[in-house]
Amino acid sequence: MGLKRTDEFRQDAVRIALTSGLTRKQVADDLGVGMSTLNKWITAHRDTGVVSKEDLSLAQENDRLRRENRILKEEREVLKKATVFFAGLKQ
Repeated sequence: MGLKRTDEFRQDAVRIALTSGLTRKQVADDLGVGMSTLNKWITAHRDTGVVSKEDLSLAQENDRLRRENRILKEEREVLKKATVFFAGLKQ
Protein backbone atom coordinates (compact mmCIF):
# COMPACT_ATOMS: atom_id res chain seq x y z
CA MET A 1 0.00 0.00 0.00
CA GLY A 2 1.43 3.37 -1.01
CA LEU A 3 2.07 6.10 1.51
CA LYS A 4 -0.47 8.94 1.32
CA ARG A 5 1.36 12.25 1.15
CA THR A 6 -0.22 15.26 2.80
CA ASP A 7 -0.80 18.42 0.81
CA GLU A 8 1.68 20.16 3.11
CA PHE A 9 4.33 17.54 2.25
CA ARG A 10 3.65 18.00 -1.47
CA GLN A 11 3.90 21.79 -1.15
CA ASP A 12 7.17 21.52 0.79
CA ALA A 13 8.53 19.16 -1.87
CA VAL A 14 7.64 21.66 -4.61
CA ARG A 15 9.22 24.52 -2.66
CA ILE A 16 12.43 22.52 -2.18
CA ALA A 17 12.51 21.40 -5.83
CA LEU A 18 12.08 24.95 -7.13
CA THR A 19 14.34 26.85 -4.74
CA SER A 20 17.00 24.56 -3.24
CA GLY A 21 19.38 24.45 -6.18
CA LEU A 22 19.25 20.64 -6.07
CA THR A 23 18.27 18.67 -9.14
CA ARG A 24 14.75 17.29 -9.21
CA LYS A 25 16.24 13.80 -9.08
CA GLN A 26 18.14 14.66 -5.88
CA VAL A 27 14.99 16.11 -4.29
CA ALA A 28 12.88 13.11 -5.33
CA ASP A 29 15.49 10.67 -3.99
CA ASP A 30 15.93 12.63 -0.73
CA LEU A 31 12.16 12.71 -0.15
CA GLY A 32 11.61 9.11 -1.22
CA VAL A 33 9.24 9.88 -4.09
CA GLY A 34 9.43 9.09 -7.78
CA MET A 35 10.49 11.65 -10.36
CA SER A 36 7.14 11.47 -12.16
CA THR A 37 5.35 12.07 -8.86
CA LEU A 38 7.52 15.09 -8.01
CA ASN A 39 7.07 16.52 -11.52
CA LYS A 40 3.29 16.06 -11.25
CA TRP A 41 3.28 17.93 -7.91
CA ILE A 42 5.39 20.74 -9.38
CA THR A 43 2.99 21.12 -12.29
CA ALA A 44 0.02 21.17 -9.93
CA HIS A 45 1.50 23.59 -7.39
CA ARG A 46 3.89 25.78 -9.41
CA ASP A 47 1.49 28.72 -9.81
CA THR A 48 -0.40 28.40 -6.52
CA GLY A 49 1.75 30.71 -4.41
CA VAL A 50 3.58 27.80 -2.75
CA VAL A 51 6.76 29.56 -3.80
CA SER A 52 6.66 33.35 -3.75
CA LYS A 53 7.64 35.18 -6.95
CA GLU A 54 10.56 36.67 -5.02
CA ASP A 55 11.84 33.25 -3.87
CA LEU A 56 11.46 31.84 -7.37
CA SER A 57 13.30 34.83 -8.82
CA LEU A 58 16.13 34.40 -6.28
CA ALA A 59 16.37 30.69 -7.07
CA GLN A 60 16.58 31.44 -10.81
CA GLU A 61 19.31 34.03 -10.17
CA ASN A 62 21.21 31.51 -8.02
CA ASP A 63 21.01 28.97 -10.84
CA ARG A 64 22.32 31.55 -13.30
CA LEU A 65 25.20 32.46 -10.99
CA ARG A 66 26.08 28.79 -10.40
CA ARG A 67 26.26 28.21 -14.17
CA GLU A 68 28.36 31.34 -14.66
CA ASN A 69 30.68 30.31 -11.83
CA ARG A 70 31.11 26.82 -13.31
CA ILE A 71 31.98 28.30 -16.72
CA LEU A 72 34.50 30.70 -15.19
CA LYS A 73 36.17 27.85 -13.27
CA GLU A 74 36.41 25.80 -16.48
CA GLU A 75 37.90 28.78 -18.35
CA ARG A 76 40.43 29.31 -15.56
CA GLU A 77 41.53 25.67 -15.80
CA VAL A 78 42.00 26.01 -19.58
CA LEU A 79 44.09 29.16 -19.05
CA LYS A 80 46.23 27.42 -16.42
CA LYS A 81 46.93 24.56 -18.83
CA ALA A 82 47.72 27.01 -21.64
CA THR A 83 50.11 28.93 -19.38
CA VAL A 84 51.98 25.73 -18.47
CA PHE A 85 52.07 24.68 -22.13
CA PHE A 86 53.45 28.01 -23.37
CA ALA A 87 55.92 28.25 -20.50
CA GLY A 88 57.27 24.86 -21.61
CA LEU A 89 57.75 26.11 -25.18
CA LYS A 90 59.90 29.04 -24.05
CA GLN A 91 62.51 26.83 -22.45
